Amino acid sequence: MSGLDVQDPERLKKINAALMHRVERAMDQQGNAFSLFQTAISLDSEVRRRTDELTTTLRNLERANAELARQKEISERADASKTRFLAAASHDVLQPLHAAQLTMSALHDLQESERGRAMVAQVERSLDTMHELLHTLLDISRLDAGVTVPDYAAVPLAPVVASLLSDLRPTAEAKGLRLQTAIADAHVWSDRTMLRRILQNLISNAIRYTDQGGVLIGTRRRGARVMIEVVDTGCGIPLAQHERIFDEFHRGANPGSGSDGQCALGLGLSIVKRLVEALGHDLSLMSEVDKGSRFRILAPHCPPPADPPQRPAPPARSGTDGALKGRRVLLVENDGDVIRAMSTLLETWGCVFRVARTQEAAVATLEGGGWAPDLIIADQHLDRGDLGTRVVRAVCARLTRRVPAILATADAAEPVLAQAAALKAEVMTKPVKPAQLRALMTHMLMARDDA
Repeated sequence: MSGLDVQDPERLKKINAALMHRVERAMDQQGNAFSLFQTAISLDSEVRRRTDELTTTLRNLERANAELARQKEISERADASKTRFLAAASHDVLQPLHAAQLTMSALHDLQESERGRAMVAQVERSLDTMHELLHTLLDISRLDAGVTVPDYAAVPLAPVVASLLSDLRPTAEAKGLRLQTAIADAHVWSDRTMLRRILQNLISNAIRYTDQGGVLIGTRRRGARVMIEVVDTGCGIPLAQHERIFDEFHRGANPGSGSDGQCALGLGLSIVKRLVEALGHDLSLMSEVDKGSRFRILAPHCPPPADPPQRPAPPARSGTDGALKGRRVLLVENDGDVIRAMSTLLETWGCVFRVARTQEAAVATLEGGGWAPDLIIADQHLDRGDLGTRVVRAVCARLTRRVPAILATADAAEPVLAQAAALKAEVMTKPVKPAQLRALMTHMLMARDDA
C-alpha cells in the first residue's frame, strides 16, 4: 500500500475526489429530502388552518342566514299587523264620525229655525274637516306601510278634471276666483283614484292660498308623457321651502294670504308626494313669492282603451223627492249609533226598513217570503266576524236574484273593492254624507225600475 501511495499519487487524488463527490451528493440529497419534508409539514399545517377558517366562516354564514330568515319572518308579521291595524283603525276611528254626520243630517232636517239650521251646518263643517284630516292621516299610514298599491289603467284626464271642478268650483267662486281649464284629450297610464286625489289636493291648495286672480288646470303632450299643471296666482312659496312643503305639517309663513297672513301647506302636499312616488310619476314645482305657484306632474301617455267603459248616468236631481217613499231597505250594520242615525234618516225619507247585525239575522228577515229588500245598505265589518259582502251574497242567493247594494265602509282596501265589484255593489267610503247616500239610493232604485 505504501508502494501504491508513492508510485501513483495522482490516482489517489482522483479516488479521494470521487469519494468526496459522493459524500457531498449524498448530503445534498439528504438536505433536499429534509427540505421537502419540512415543506410538506408546513403545507399540511396551512391546509388545516384554512380548513378551520372556512368551517368557521360557513358556520357564521349559517347563523347569519338563520338570523336573516328570522328577521324576515318578523318583518312579514309586522307588515301583516300594519295591514290589520290600518283596517281596524279605518273602521274604529271613522265609524263614530260616520254616526255623527248621519245624526247631524237628521238633526238638520228637524230644525225649524234658521238659527238652528245654521248651528247644525257649522257642526257639519267641523265634522267634514275632521273627516278630511283623519282620512289624510290614514292615507299616509297606508302608503308608508305599502298597503296602498296602484291599480294601473288608461285614465282619461278630461272627465277626472271635470269631476273635480264640479266639486271645487263653488269654493273658488265664493272667493271670487276664476277656475279655468285647458285640458287635452289624452289618457295617461296611472291609477284613477290616486291621480284624482293628487289633483284634488293640488287644486284645493291652489284655491285655499289664492286671494285674487284664479287657478288654471292644464295638460299638454311632452313626447311619450303628458304634462299636467296646476297654476295659481296665490301667495307663492319661497325657494328655501320648496322641498320642505312636502313634509308633514310643514307651514310656511308668507304674508298676504289668509286672515292671519299664513300660507300653510301641510298634509295635502305630503299625500301628493307619496302618491306621485307610488305611481312612479314625476313632480316638480316652480313658485315665486306674491306671484303664484306652478305644480307639474309628468305621467306616461297611453292610447285610450279599445272599448271605453260606459259611465253610469248621474243621479237624478229633480222630481225625485218621493222616490224613496215606501222602498224596502235592508240595513246591515252592527254599530248602535250608526243604526240609530240611519234609522232616523230612512224614516225621514219614507223607507220601510229592517236592521240586521249579522249574516244570520239578515237571512232571517227574508223568512216567510213576505218581505224582500229593494236595496241593501251594508257595512263591511260586522259582529261575529261577518262581512257585508258575504251578507249581500247570501241574501241574493236566498232570493235567487241580484239586489242593488251599497257597501258603506271605512275599509276601502283593494280586496274589499274587488269583492264589491264582483257583486256589482256600489262602495261609499265612511263617513258617508247623507245627501250623497240619498242620491245614490234614488239613482240605483230608478235604474232597477227601468231595467
